[in-house]
Amino acid sequence: MKQSIFEETGEKISDTAHKASRAASAVADAVEDGVGAARRAAKQGCYAAEELYYDTKRQVQRYPVETVVATFAAGIAVGTAISWMLGKRHLCCKADAREKGQESCCSSQNGSRS
Repeated sequence: MKQSIFEETGEKISDTAHKASRAASAVADAVEDGVGAARRAAKQGCYAAEELYYDTKRQVQRYPVETVVATFAAGIAVGTAISWMLGKRHLCCKADAREKGQESCCSSQNGSRS
């Protein structure tokens, strides 16, 4: 009787160890696949960035005037957008200050009260 309990327990331990070994192997394979995929993605990203750099460099060399004009126009557009957003925020601040009965919004932002 004792022999069979020990044998049964030994078989269960052996079976559990085998299952754990298979699970660990599966996890290791999954991690290895993930690392490989990350490395491939990083290499592809590097190649794409390098290609973009050389394409841009070639375009600037072929069309220098158009590049300067396009860059200037993009700068004006971004500057206008930022100015518009900041101006709108300032107008909202002034309107809030008027609703609260304050002189200006700047005094409430600095922490001093009028």
